[in-house]
Amino acid sequence: MTSRVGEAATASRYVRPGAGVPVDARRRRLLRHWRHRRHLSQLDLAGRADVSPRHLSFVETGRSRPSPELLLHLAGQLEVPLRERNALLLAAGYAPAYAETQLDAPELATVRSALESVLAGHDPYPAVVVDRRWDVVALNAGASILTEGVGSALLAPPVNALRLTLSPDGLAPRIVNLGEWSAHLLDRLHRQVLLTGDEELSTLLEELRAYPGATEDHGPLPAEAPPALAVPLRLRADRGELAFVSTITTFGTALDVTLAELALEAFLPANAETAAALRRDQP
Repeated sequence: MTSRVGEAATASRYVRPGAGVPVDARRRRLLRHWRHRRHLSQLDLAGRADVSPRHLSFVETGRSRPSPELLLHLAGQLEVPLRERNALLLAAGYAPAYAETQLDAPELATVRSALESVLAGHDPYPAVVVDRRWDVVALNAGASILTEGVGSALLAPPVNALRLTLSPDGLAPRIVNLGEWSAHLLDRLHRQVLLTGDEELSTLLEELRAYPGATEDHGPLPAEAPPALAVPLRLRADRGELAFVSTITTFGTALDVTLAELALEAFLPANAETAAALRRDQP
């Protein structure tokens, strides 16, 4: 249990006291919004953040004006994405804490070079880099297997990887296990919406759910197939049926909004036949 002396010390670190200080109501709403989104009571959050419930209550009701340090500390405990942490600071009248650097900026030259190296090294297997909206920002030559036969409208920038995959004019007609793969993607997107609260992603989720066949089962697994350890992507191709499993890489310690929102998805051959088929296509 925290003593009153401990409470005072904690408060002095994080809270600027003073009843009656004007506080932006949006900041209070945002803080409560994220606490409720994480299904935490004030007591739960106070315990995680090592602040007293009384002081946290004062912050949420506006009786105390939180310092930017406290807001960032609480946001960290609530796993608020960097973009939304900036929004919380702005709502409280503070400057954003995290830069949002354009990917083509000189400051990110090292990052671009690293991504390009990973993409090139993954050939002949597909790999793509997407942003927070699942818009493709980079891809390797091997990713052409994912765009074969896709309608031109879906390939016009910005190319959205989820629309391209699940649209009837996209990759969907070639996906053998469309129901299984779409359920996997929709679940990932749903969890991302829950984590970020992003309204654009929520709208995209509803759009994708409405695509014909997106939630139906298409084709049983072959009888000789062993139990799956991961959801495969099974594609019809001129080379025969190809099967992939995917891995996702992110910048886990990013302090820039752009970097924090990038994800590199690399597809690995799920069987020897797929690996051999794609290697044969290498020049």
